[in-house]
Amino acid sequence: MFDHLLRNAITSEQDYRLSILNALLRTPHRDVAPYIPLFRHVHENDPLFFGHLAAWYFDNGSVHDLKQLFVAFMVTSKFSDDYRDSGLCMLEKMPPYQVERVVRVVKGHRAGKTFVPGIAASVPRSFRNAVKQYLDARERDQRGFDSAALYARKSLKTLYATLRIKPGDYAQKVLFDEKPPEDSRLYVLKKIAACSDPTEQARMIVENKIPYKIASSVVKNMTPAALVAIVSVMTPQEVINNMASLKKRGAMGNVDLRKLIESKLESAKTDKRVSALKTRQAMKAANLDDEMVRKVEAVGDHQVKTKGTIKKSTALFVDKSGSMELAIEVGKQVASLVAPICASDLYVYAFDSMAYEIKARGKELSHWESAFKGIKAGGNTSCGVALEAMRRNKFAVEQIVMITDQGENAKPYFANAIQDYAESMHLTPSVIIVNVGTCSDAVESSLKSMDVEVDTFTFKGDYYSLPNLIPLLCSGTRMELLMDIMNYELPRRQEKKLVAV
Repeated sequence: MFDHLLRNAITSEQDYRLSILNALLRTPHRDVAPYIPLFRHVHENDPLFFGHLAAWYFDNGSVHDLKQLFVAFMVTSKFSDDYRDSGLCMLEKMPPYQVERVVRVVKGHRAGKTFVPGIAASVPRSFRNAVKQYLDARERDQRGFDSAALYARKSLKTLYATLRIKPGDYAQKVLFDEKPPEDSRLYVLKKIAACSDPTEQARMIVENKIPYKIASSVVKNMTPAALVAIVSVMTPQEVINNMASLKKRGAMGNVDLRKLIESKLESAKTDKRVSALKTRQAMKAANLDDEMVRKVEAVGDHQVKTKGTIKKSTALFVDKSGSMELAIEVGKQVASLVAPICASDLYVYAFDSMAYEIKARGKELSHWESAFKGIKAGGNTSCGVALEAMRRNKFAVEQIVMITDQGENAKPYFANAIQDYAESMHLTPSVIIVNVGTCSDAVESSLKSMDVEVDTFTFKGDYYSLPNLIPLLCSGTRMELLMDIMNYELPRRQEKKLVAV
């Protein structure tokens, strides 16, 4: 996937590092194998940058798979003891299922009949000891361990078995003997499954905070009382993830349940664990009514605002020429991501061989869906026509996001248009090209030959990756972003603190 980066020596540090940042914009969806050669190459050739990038991404990135890969390289780093210590510090903040994935990356694992080698020749003693301390800390807190076992039983068992860590008495009973003590939540789960009284089931679910997926699998008669009990102990993200299931069980039609769900959505606005894009996927899956859609959208908008503020005046150009249906859909999503966090002007255009200015009545996805209504893919492609329209209207912007396949075949071409724009406005905006479909690099190459600052983001159909654009748009320049990363402090381990699961 990243062979073009690995073939090039670090002859231009700036370009090389920016390319690494662009690579991190993609979402691996558990398949981190293509990233391993790239991570190894950067770690070995530029370890100082790698360490600070790992710390920065752990706190600011949005893709868990990549965070886990960074941690795996840091905990096995031979560069310095400080790097390993920082990696272990990050590891301690992860829930068990993510720690187990880090172990898989370090040690190697089986994927079907194929063995995927680990990144280290052997598991460092410091890493094993850190995982042991991680597990010991959870064992000392019985309720916390029960919670971890409810959510990630298999991952906990794998951590003990894979690293040959002897479990304590409580962990042994809960995980391996399957004889949980009577005062444990796992024992209560068995009682819930055996109970035939919905009221008693509801009471036990609330008192023991049994997760939705587990409770719904053991409660055979899902009464409104049982649903109220289950929803009351769900996290905001769990509510969002399970909107379709809750609707199917009648939760949206029950006044009390609906109010409870709405209160969870209100809490979701400030919950750091909530994903902005997952709110949109939840809406699509659940087919919610308009009022509930607005409430879920409000959660996504509020979460997007926490990612940063776009201080630069910005233009969004969406290619609507022939076969660019995907560009139009991505354009709607990007517009609704960008609009709520723009502190300066935002101009949106669709284009083929003519420019169409798009104005929404609000900043939510539904508003942009309405604004793009009537925009259909068709016609020739002039990537420069929207910028020419802005020049004529004297709209000044500092950066442009263009969603296209770069296959322009009609004048004005983008390179000519940006040159005319710069001469008229005394301003050369930076450009981010979001590649969609079968794309070329024609526009990108022409801009680079003119020394225009240009970056690319390749959209592969994964809408969860779109929020990764936000740091690029919020930063001053790419070099300023790199400087921020290099100034980012590596975490240090302190006294052991138990992390909530």
